[in-house]
Amino acid sequence: MTEDHSHRTEERTAPQPVSPVRVAVVQLDPRVGVDSRKDNMARALRSATQAADGGADLVVLPELATTGYSFETRAEVYAHAERVPDGETVAAWESFAREREVYVVAGLVEREGARLYDTAVLVGPDGYIGRYRKTHLWHREKLWFTPGDEGYPVFETPIGRIGLLICWDNWFPEVPRLLAQQGADILCSINNWVSTSQPRFDESGRCMANYLTMTAAHVNNVFIAAANRVGAERGTEFIGCSMIVGTDGRPLGAVAGHEREDILFADVDLVSARSAPVWNELNDLLRDRRTDLYDAMLGYRGGPALPR
Repeated sequence: MTEDHSHRTEERTAPQPVSPVRVAVVQLDPRVGVDSRKDNMARALRSATQAADGGADLVVLPELATTGYSFETRAEVYAHAERVPDGETVAAWESFAREREVYVVAGLVEREGARLYDTAVLVGPDGYIGRYRKTHLWHREKLWFTPGDEGYPVFETPIGRIGLLICWDNWFPEVPRLLAQQGADILCSINNWVSTSQPRFDESGRCMANYLTMTAAHVNNVFIAAANRVGAERGTEFIGCSMIVGTDGRPLGAVAGHEREDILFADVDLVSARSAPVWNELNDLLRDRRTDLYDAMLGYRGGPALPR
């Protein structure tokens, strides 16, 4: 008897990842004060080392990771500030990235002339790659920092295209959208999240910033690695909840707790974000945008789109 193969379903194998990347988010508890800077840096490097030991290719640390956040005077902020990329903090991250062959995103206080910026830097195995200066300033940040003046850059790296944003930026949907429109595969969101609503956490333990991050990832079809800090500092309490989110808006693994330092990992095919905007045979997120209607109303055109 001849065997009938007509109804046999062929097994489909998952495509091989084009850019397999292990992302690590580091949740820290830095301390403000010039005397704490060396200790903050040592603790941050220890945590980054643990992340690299865990196989991370990309390590994301919080906003102002080595200086603390709750400054009391402008002079105190100046005392924490340094040039980018020529300062000692960037040099330390460059050395670490070269030694461990990883990419690192971390926050610091940048000084250029008399101006201060809340800045994120990206370094890799070949050294300094670029910076982003926070454009939306929260509360007393407006007393110290100048709003960022260099737009929303996306950096090409061997592991994928990396965009940077800082904390309060995520409350402005234009920021992740502009980064996604420029072809970012992953957004590294560095934060000092505090509670903006009550209750701070819902039944699942998530905060409002978690849902904003999940929404930004979903509607822009990008990965987001969000690193927050914990601890209390001069009357300000930070709420943790660091996370890594997939292009579908769902957390990749657990959301970090509210009180302790932690390291989260996620394994992703980073450049798979480039095909995610095509949702079905009729909907393509990028083509479906009605820029003819709302770009003029919003007053921007966005940066040059990279091919996906």
